[in-house]
Amino acid sequence: MSMKIVHIIAIFGADSRLMRLINAIKADPRHFQIIALSSLLTLLLLWSDFAPSWEVLVLTLSATLISQYMFTKIFDVPTFDFRSPLITGLSLCLLLKVSVLWLYPLAGIIAMASKFLIRWDDKHIFNPANAAIVIGLIALPEMVWISPGQWGSAVWMGFLLICLAIMVLGRTGRADISLFLLGAWFALLLGRALWLGDPLEIPIHNAQSGALLIFAFFMVSDPKTTPDHRLGRLIFAISIAVIAYIMQYHLQIREGLFYALFIVCCITPIIDYFIKDKRYQWRET
Repeated sequence: MSMKIVHIIAIFGADSRLMRLINAIKADPRHFQIIALSSLLTLLLLWSDFAPSWEVLVLTLSATLISQYMFTKIFDVPTFDFRSPLITGLSLCLLLKVSVLWLYPLAGIIAMASKFLIRWDDKHIFNPANAAIVIGLIALPEMVWISPGQWGSAVWMGFLLICLAIMVLGRTGRADISLFLLGAWFALLLGRALWLGDPLEIPIHNAQSGALLIFAFFMVSDPKTTPDHRLGRLIFAISIAVIAYIMQYHLQIREGLFYALFIVCCITPIIDYFIKDKRYQWRET
């Protein structure tokens, strides 16, 4: 066989392997979420001072992955799935700030525990990362806080484009709730600016937050903790925006969005009971 033929076969073989890899990634929207969060980490490492240290990455990701594995054994889950704990761990790395390192793995353990221990109708109630953050803020307010969302316009714009691409390509069926939340939140900020006579640059600046993008695209959009019906998701998103607005601008609670999601998640079973639709299931790969 000539070298030219061997070369052609090698090219087609590589293309085939590449297509299998692409199809495997497309089969589960969580792959796109992992890519997006990892891309943000890369952007932060290149252009920002807010990137987490390697110690934070190792401790947090190890805690979420090991906790997921242990809980699958305890609850006799047939297979260990690395994707959800990896997304949770990356979200905690990007958002959570603590005064002592051991709180990072503790947050990872709490996050995964909430997923397995707090359930209703075979569906976990809280987004794991959000639950860990809120519990930390309540239990240890002087040691736990949310990192500032101001990562610079270049990082924010880059991450926004990534999030929009994920929304198109990921196909989780939950892009609507991210848009509902962002639309309602910006409408409230715009209305406040118009009421106070503030320049429009203020709500635009307040909306340019990397933390808001992570919150909207990777927490609120979690298909396993949001209402099954689109109308239910609209109610869910608007409720979060209104409660968060009251907490942040009337009660002066800076982390209002995270508290609001935690609160509204408690009524998801009620929404699903009265407004029924097909339960979301991750596609098998």
